[in-house]
Amino acid sequence: MARITVFGRETRCRFCRDGVTEIDYKDVHGLQKLVTNQGKLFSRKRSGNCARHQRQLARAVKRARFLALMSYVE
Repeated sequence: MARITVFGRETRCRFCRDGVTEIDYKDVHGLQKLVTNQGKLFSRKRSGNCARHQRQLARAVKRARFLALMSYVE
């Protein structure tokens, strides 16, 4: 996976570090950490996700909103 150097230290996506293959839309508490107060997704740069997991995150948030597990706007 892509590694980003921050202050001389290598970091990885939080999902890559944990070995997550698919982001679960039912984990509302975990998804809310990656969404602003207004309901917008944090950017890849801010959240530190790789491109693959950022796409999966967006899909999971959309599913959770559609099933009324999360609100569209806070």
